[in-house]
Amino acid sequence: MSAGWEVVVGIETHTQLLTKSKIFSGASTAFGAPPNSQASAVDIALPGVLPVLNRAAVELAIRFGLAVGGPDAISRRSIFARKNYFYPDLPKGYQISQFELPIVKGGVVEVESPTRGKIKVRLTRAHLEEDAGKSLHEGREGTGIDLNRAGTPLLEIVSEPELRGAAEAVAYARALHELVTWNGISDGDMEEGSFRCDANVSVRRVGDAKLGTRCEIKNLNSFLFMEHAIEFEAHRQIEVLESGGSIVQETRLFDPDKEETRSMRVKEDAHDYRYFPDPDLLPLVVTDEMIAGAQESMPKPKQIQRREFIENYSFSPALADSLTSSNATSTFAVSAVSGLSREGQLNVANWIIGPLKAHLNRAHLDFSQSKISSAELKQLYAMVASGEISASTAVGSVLPAMWEGEGSAKNIVEKRGLTQINDAGAIEKAVDEVLAANAKQVADYKAGKEKAFNSLVGQVMKATKGKANPAQVNEILRRKLGG
Repeated sequence: MSAGWEVVVGIETHTQLLTKSKIFSGASTAFGAPPNSQASAVDIALPGVLPVLNRAAVELAIRFGLAVGGPDAISRRSIFARKNYFYPDLPKGYQISQFELPIVKGGVVEVESPTRGKIKVRLTRAHLEEDAGKSLHEGREGTGIDLNRAGTPLLEIVSEPELRGAAEAVAYARALHELVTWNGISDGDMEEGSFRCDANVSVRRVGDAKLGTRCEIKNLNSFLFMEHAIEFEAHRQIEVLESGGSIVQETRLFDPDKEETRSMRVKEDAHDYRYFPDPDLLPLVVTDEMIAGAQESMPKPKQIQRREFIENYSFSPALADSLTSSNATSTFAVSAVSGLSREGQLNVANWIIGPLKAHLNRAHLDFSQSKISSAELKQLYAMVASGEISASTAVGSVLPAMWEGEGSAKNIVEKRGLTQINDAGAIEKAVDEVLAANAKQVADYKAGKEKAFNSLVGQVMKATKGKANPAQVNEILRRKLGG
């Protein structure tokens, strides 16, 4: 960045609320349906239809307000307005949104800035609105219109212009994404359009109090694209100003292939949309009971849960970070490790972030959709703790079979004959046979090569088909080798 300039960024985030139906109709919000198969009479604006507000969308907006500012951030009375503009994917000719009286006013998002440490980014507002449809261009002679998204419930979250530079803007967007996903407000899927950001970028001389003319970069659906788009736009504006030109307030798009922004249209101001209260919708009144209900439904804040994993379970900070990567992961982990010994808690926690998470990732599922429940995972560990099976058998054989639906851990162990060998005589016999067949490794061990011992352990486990009790194998081998 050129010396003497400061980049100022404000972010507007369109967050799709995690509801099953749209904000003013009963049509489904499921992603990936055939075009126009989820567009009801309300969504396509047939004459005579009336919108009916989705209570679940309101509850999620209240939850957001509580997360960023507590009850004081929630407006007890807000109004829906009509935002008038004409575009092919907007069948009514207006979008129902909130303008002068939004449901959430103020609040802060805590951000770890790469340059300024921990900062609190103030929010201007967050308001409910409906999404528009989608114009389809690729592979067509003309333009197609898909109205499946029309009426999808959104919460538009607007930050104050307090972010300084691209990296800090991305840090804010990531923090906001974590907040809405952790609290079950949105699934945050950026590829599906559930979390889209518009970046308002301006530059000014260092020390100037007045903000520069802003340009809005629309629909940034990746953190990487956001960073590159803001960096390019800031450089562009500085070059224009240093060459004696002036910045035009406009809306721009980011081209990820060319790594540049380009002009889309002159930026509108609010008065261009001729906002006025929607006559078909009553003012939205939020009661104390609604706020109390939202508070009760909210999960424990992430930082508190992380601290509890460290303090109450003695997990390492790195393990606690992994277990709180999402609320679904955290909820599963708390259920799975509760009531276990310290050793059991650590083992099961590592199974969760290791082999079980690997299965979920391959199936593109999260922990709320796991094919192995937390109770079943706890039962699997109980078989390890009792000595019925080894930990390696549990993870390497039983857990994958449970995932594939072969039955309970106990049934799989019985069916496959995986019960651990704890008979000292049988293990000693296997050890003797391995020692007799591996004279070189025995000599290497006695010469001080510890790796040779591990190899001998492996040979015994192989000979017993992985069933021998590993602790007994180690003890007997050490004794036989004089170690």
